[in-house]
Amino acid sequence: MTSTDKSLVVGVDVGGTFTDLFVLDEAHGTARIVKVPSTRGEEARGFMNGVARVADSAAAIATIVHGTTVGTNALLERKVARTGIITTRGFRDVLEMRRRDRPETWGLRGSFTPVVPRDLRREVDERVLADGTLHTAVDLDQVRAEARSLLEAGCEAVCVFFINTYANPENERLAVAAVRALWPNPHVTSASEVLPEIREFERCSTATLNAALQPVVGGYLERLESDLRGQGFAGELLVVQSNGGVMSRQTASDLPVRTALSGPAAGVIACAAIARAAGFPNAITGDMGGTSFDVSLVANGEAALAAQTAIEFGMVIRSPMIQIETIGAGGGSIASVDASGMLQVGPESAGSVPGPACYGRGNMRPTVTDANVLLGRIAADRPLGGGLLAALDAQKSRQAIEEHVARPLGLDVHAAAEAILTVANARMAGAIRLVSIERGHDPRRFAYMPFGGGGALHVCAMMREVGVATGIVPRYPGVTSALGCVIADMRHDAVQTLNKPLTELDVGDLQRRIDELAASCQQRLDSSGVRFDQVREVIALDMLYAGQTHTLPVVLADAGKAPITAASIRAAFEASYTAAFGRVLEGIPVRVMNLRYARIGVRPKFDLKVLAPEGRGSIVPLGTQRVFHHGQWHEAVRYARLDLPVAARIEGPAILEQADTTVWLEPGFHAEVDAHGNLLVRLS
Repeated sequence: MTSTDKSLVVGVDVGGTFTDLFVLDEAHGTARIVKVPSTRGEEARGFMNGVARVADSAAAIATIVHGTTVGTNALLERKVARTGIITTRGFRDVLEMRRRDRPETWGLRGSFTPVVPRDLRREVDERVLADGTLHTAVDLDQVRAEARSLLEAGCEAVCVFFINTYANPENERLAVAAVRALWPNPHVTSASEVLPEIREFERCSTATLNAALQPVVGGYLERLESDLRGQGFAGELLVVQSNGGVMSRQTASDLPVRTALSGPAAGVIACAAIARAAGFPNAITGDMGGTSFDVSLVANGEAALAAQTAIEFGMVIRSPMIQIETIGAGGGSIASVDASGMLQVGPESAGSVPGPACYGRGNMRPTVTDANVLLGRIAADRPLGGGLLAALDAQKSRQAIEEHVARPLGLDVHAAAEAILTVANARMAGAIRLVSIERGHDPRRFAYMPFGGGGALHVCAMMREVGVATGIVPRYPGVTSALGCVIADMRHDAVQTLNKPLTELDVGDLQRRIDELAASCQQRLDSSGVRFDQVREVIALDMLYAGQTHTLPVVLADAGKAPITAASIRAAFEASYTAAFGRVLEGIPVRVMNLRYARIGVRPKFDLKVLAPEGRGSIVPLGTQRVFHHGQWHEAVRYARLDLPVAARIEGPAILEQADTTVWLEPGFHAEVDAHGNLLVRLS
């Protein structure tokens, strides 16, 4: 391919073990995957190693879309920039007081260390009242003095957070301008620019974490873009954000807090598109990696969004993001017997280094992967990752399970391995119930889509546990997040607090605010340099009855087509309230708390049939493999999964192998290859 044939779109997902790339050639309508080992702590190196495998030159690539965990890992490991806060006098402890919550609900002990220590949280004279009235003008001399003091204390980033700026940001705007004039780098965050929404803790936490991440994420992305440019890349570098949309590299550097769930979000977006194409608009996704199991729900073809999340206790980010529940049940999750004689699996993980016992890298405690190896579901002589990991040592798996599980429980080693999987499967099924049954959805009406390196080993077990009728194993389960990077649209969300009774809402003012948010979000879209097939918008209001604490999101479905009126807002609220709670409350005033706006640039889509197997393929078995299941050995037939043609039907017990995962098809189940190359798993 010459450097002028810029038809490649590349999705890159950097995981703890592997860096996955999905390569779409738009000119030829073909797709392929690339996997390279990740370099922990030097994510850019693994990224560039992968790009080098895509084409002779980076100049051949038109667009790179990156799902990154750099921000998430920095927060979890507390490896963020030294950051200061300048705030209203009397409010320096908002970050530490939180919502008066505790790490453990029960018990007298607990600790919390805020991201910014108290000595770096400085107060200045200023005050705006809750209705937006200016009570005390900001003292800019104090602001400048505190900013210089924070610089002398070694701060690399600073957050300016004043109280009630959602109602009137003028004091904060003046203070931020003063700080930016003397701060030696661009890492100055204004809380009202990041989140102009009521509730001071959520605004302070989100803005502070944004400031602390700016040098880390911004520096990483700038180095990455520089390396790419150095290799002749002249296209666009885009970054996946937590809401499942993508943004430009510059926006990601300005608002890194929006990348908190970047990688998992991309996977859910891919699953939603694959499930829709396969004829299943309702799907539950389960991403099983080395450390965690991430579950999300897709209803009517759309991934569910949450208003906020906590990366860890007290580290709250309020920004629209795909609703994902995470538990410590990955392939590297460690199995142990506790003091009461109960078998536990996770949350502690062996991760990718040293990894499961069978990796032979020093860990001798059993993991979920070791159980799968010992039971024959993963063949030790056919290593994980398509040969990127050395051959596995099944004897080390046996020793670890024997010592830490079988002997303490008085079980045969194979029964102990099955017990490990039974506990892990029960925990994963619990997470699936959490996103479905506990939110009013019947999982039997949903398909289950496992992805990640380990998900397909447990697809039949999850279907049995939860009662799902159809399992969908995508064509490339191990690189689904990278595929999602290519599929995702560009999306920008904005919010503004209104905090008015519906009867007092100025509809003309509301429309003016919508137009302002639309222009601001459109500017972000335009700056990306990306072509869109169309631009959509979503307008919603957070509403509640007077006296209630929690709001209900109300989408104004026809806002772009018909004029917004108080009557249309009330009708939309009552419809949403009835759908959520079964009735409306008569005679109680309605309040409008926040305006939410999303502008979506719909990127050109490719036909997912490019993932389908080509030609006649092959259903000739590769051989057989002994698998221990439900207390007895079975002769499972082995197949090369990617060679199976469309409409091929495989009966369990069977092992379907491919470079990025292994599918274990239990006795009593069968799988068919659909027109998009997915495996549709059902009870026989």
